[in-house]
Amino acid sequence: MIPTNEPLLAGRERQYVLDCIDTGWISSAGSYIERFERDWAAYCGVAHGVAVSNGTTALQVAVDALKLGPGDEVIMPSFTIISCALAVVRAGATPVLVDCDPSTYCMDLNQTAQAVTPRTKAIMPIHMYGHPVDMDVIQDLADKHGLAIIEDAAQAHGCEYHSRRGGNNSWRRCGGLGTISTFSFFANKLVTTGEGGMVLTDDPLLAERSRSLRNLCFQPRRFFHEELGYNFRLTNLQAAIGVAQVERMEDILARKRHMGALYNQGLAGIDGLQLPAQADWARINYWMYAVVLDEKRGMDANAFGQALKKRNVETRPFFLGMHEQPAFHDLGLFQNQKLPVTERIYRQGLYLPSGMAITDEQIGAVVGAVRETLS
Repeated sequence: MIPTNEPLLAGRERQYVLDCIDTGWISSAGSYIERFERDWAAYCGVAHGVAVSNGTTALQVAVDALKLGPGDEVIMPSFTIISCALAVVRAGATPVLVDCDPSTYCMDLNQTAQAVTPRTKAIMPIHMYGHPVDMDVIQDLADKHGLAIIEDAAQAHGCEYHSRRGGNNSWRRCGGLGTISTFSFFANKLVTTGEGGMVLTDDPLLAERSRSLRNLCFQPRRFFHEELGYNFRLTNLQAAIGVAQVERMEDILARKRHMGALYNQGLAGIDGLQLPAQADWARINYWMYAVVLDEKRGMDANAFGQALKKRNVETRPFFLGMHEQPAFHDLGLFQNQKLPVTERIYRQGLYLPSGMAITDEQIGAVVGAVRETLS
């Protein structure tokens, strides 16, 4: 079976982890945490990095750092992982959902503009499957209405966005485009620490607040708390793995883009199979090679995935939209909301094996299985 994802630890990960063990710095303090924060923030062009335990906790810290709460609204796409809406709900604020673009799968920007109300306090753009959101539009909205931008770059390691705002005309890395941004370093990400995440910001006060929130809001007076925080700390062991991968980020990106090119070439011309898009203002990373099957093929994503599984190819489904999640319906949220693009691509989309450890030969086998299934 060709797995959907298998990480590749091909740098100094072992050396750095053994250094943690040999020196005894294995918990939530140590030089690798500081180095990981510094290196990743610098790579993304941001002043401050705050390492946390995973991408979900990064979102929670970002929302809480902005002091969002009851009565506040945060506009976000329905097509995303539940962590995004969960962070807002747990802060007592209200997620306001919009549909997604049928080509990039990122949030529909026209609907985003229409969703702004006097209660809106933030927009959460999410770079989907390694394709950036058109952030100039988001920034214009934020400036017009005085909104914060919570940029979820969990799937966008190394992606770049071409800003055309105000004659700027510059390429900038995702994760450096918001008021505050978040990353995940889960095992299927380009940079992985197994579990792990990070909050990035240029605002020193937001960085200080994020560090406090991840560490139970401790103060100089030990065990004295004026605010409730979390234990969302990353370990030095995990950070050591991350440092080793940031060192070879350019090689990782080159490999992912090579994989994407192989899939693009191998799957080109298949009737009714939508391949990943790339806008001219985006440099994507092919985090996951996502495809959408046209209904005219007579099968949905589940049947497509089962057919590929019989040919020893593992796949994963697209996200079920937040507006269709029973847990949110039980809270009285998103009742009777219809977002047709999100609903369609969930039922017709899946992603193919895309892990760093996949070989060119395995990609060829996946291409053959897809063509055989859809012949």
